[in-house]
Amino acid sequence: MSPAEPPVAEGDEPVRGPVGPSGLLDVLGVASVVLDVEGRIVLWSPQAEELFGYSAQEALGEYAARIMVHEQYLDLVVKLFADVMETGEGWAGAFPIRRKDGGTRLVEFRNMRLLDDQGDVYALGLCADQTTVRRVERDVALSTRTIAQAPIGLAVLDTDLRYVSVNAALARLNGIPAEDHIGHTPRELLPGVDADGIEAALRMVLGTGEPLVNQRIVGRTPADPDREHFWSVSLYRLEDTAGTVLGVAGMAVDITEQHQAALEAATARRRLDLIADASARIGTTLELDRTARELAEVAVPELADIAAVDLLEAVVDGRRRSLGPAEAAVIRALAVQADGPTEALDAADPPGEVAHYGPDRLVTECVRTGSPVLVARVQEEDLPRIARSPEAALQLSRAGVHSYLAVPLIARGEVLGALDLKRIGNPLPFSDDDLLLARELAARAAVQIDNARWYQNARDTALTLQRSLLPSHPAVTGGLEVASRYQPAGAGAEVGGDWFDVIPLDGGKTALVVGDVMGSGIDAATTMGRLRTATNTLASLDLEPTRLLEHLDKITQGLDHSIATCVYAVHDPKLRQVRIANAGHLPPARVRPGRPPEFLELPTGVPLGVGGVAFSTTTVDLEPGDQLVFYTDGLVETRQHPLDERLDALLELLDDPYRPLEECCDLLLRTLHRPENSDDVALLIARVLPTS
Repeated sequence: MSPAEPPVAEGDEPVRGPVGPSGLLDVLGVASVVLDVEGRIVLWSPQAEELFGYSAQEALGEYAARIMVHEQYLDLVVKLFADVMETGEGWAGAFPIRRKDGGTRLVEFRNMRLLDDQGDVYALGLCADQTTVRRVERDVALSTRTIAQAPIGLAVLDTDLRYVSVNAALARLNGIPAEDHIGHTPRELLPGVDADGIEAALRMVLGTGEPLVNQRIVGRTPADPDREHFWSVSLYRLEDTAGTVLGVAGMAVDITEQHQAALEAATARRRLDLIADASARIGTTLELDRTARELAEVAVPELADIAAVDLLEAVVDGRRRSLGPAEAAVIRALAVQADGPTEALDAADPPGEVAHYGPDRLVTECVRTGSPVLVARVQEEDLPRIARSPEAALQLSRAGVHSYLAVPLIARGEVLGALDLKRIGNPLPFSDDDLLLARELAARAAVQIDNARWYQNARDTALTLQRSLLPSHPAVTGGLEVASRYQPAGAGAEVGGDWFDVIPLDGGKTALVVGDVMGSGIDAATTMGRLRTATNTLASLDLEPTRLLEHLDKITQGLDHSIATCVYAVHDPKLRQVRIANAGHLPPARVRPGRPPEFLELPTGVPLGVGGVAFSTTTVDLEPGDQLVFYTDGLVETRQHPLDERLDALLELLDDPYRPLEECCDLLLRTLHRPENSDDVALLIARVLPTS
């Protein structure tokens, strides 16, 4: 037979095909001896040769007592032999023998009488070394007790995958007595476990001989029919020493608790990762809407399939608000996030809209009490209390919303709004652990949202102040067509102190001013207003640009060490020229038909507030159609590009001297101003009109 194709034993049936001798008999080395009625040896097996040391030629025909029995026990053995031959009753015992080499060995004997077909009487003796017998007995006893007392489930299945042996531990795991396993397959006894998977694994091990280690199986058994268990199963093919396949041996350990612990640990790690992610992602700016979106994006899909962030309208306006028991909640939706397309999105309040939620609504209860509201398993009657309208309730029902959770956004003791969470695709209901995680996210985000709303209120106040200080000017004045823009800084910074002005003067002249107070916030805006007022007053005196800047310099020195840059220009349409003085500001650009745009070459001067340095005035000719472009550094300065490169980009955009000024302003802001820029922009463009 090929070693790759060992013979297979079919249950209790004989082995199909030729097989080798039993390995157990080889281990025992059982010797066979047959004696005639006179006690002479007539058969002598090879094992007898090995046990006693005499060859068959030496032993055959000899009296057994002479070569097999120790002289000390000769009389006893002769008597026992006579009893066997006379009575026909066998006997068993152990006594020393004398080997041919003179050595002594303790041997186990089994003796019985035999009759042949002629009626002749013989004696059969089976002999084995007692030390070997005791060792095999110990091994068998040890194996039997080990299996019986093992704390893990052990089983042996035959080649038809029927149980032939099951220990007590496996019987307890399965909830079926050990004896009731015998003769049945796992499929018959354990329908609540993956029968196909188990059978496939058993047949693979049976066919290939490759063991299967720590295969995870999940299911339910009669031992605990209401709860899923997890088992770690190892299988290996069982063969005797001759290579005959007897079946499959299996070991099973219930790892439900370990699996649950590992699952909880993995969940805890994910939750910690989510909290860490939230700390990094929420509050990247001080923009209220963006902060709310960041919270919703963090919550989906790890915590919910759809998340909404809603604030009380009073909170958005900067007012404290508490709700009475019968009072509706006026709520503004700031952000909605979903894990993929869903009809539930249509049921949500669109960001930016304000909705009224009655006192019976769950989100109203959440913001009124400042406590979470959890509906682990949403029923149809719950949806009207969750949705904003009956139509939205139907949409949530069709979308499959089955679990709901709302947690309050609380910062500095004030309820700002709620984080509204729903589950659709995730089949698990919200749990107490989910509630803890949602509260942690809400608590962290609420502080950022509160910071953003107070910053936004403060910024709106400063911006309102600054816009109130900026002029409104006619589109045409003193022979000039004028357009201007003011662009606040990005949402991540405070308002600045940039300003511009168009001041009509006597004689048809016009003063053009662009300046930038260093710093930001209310202080910068206030300083800007004072400088603008002073500039208007001084301009009315028809001072030379240098004299005017000298006065502004002294005024600035008295404003708490403020520093500002400024360009002051006076256009005279009669002389067709402009007189310009610069106090540390970027140079204006001149655009003329038929010529490339250029920056005016002006003495830079020093900023206002430095003091001690004289300013100078430059006279520049201007013809009808010529333009002057004044701007602050927020238009061209960035951290990523050299200033010269950005100034060149400005000139490239001024390539069309006939472009309408309003379009030109929009083009410059749209192209050059970066949303992330932390500085505001003042832009003023003046074109000389033809003389009538």
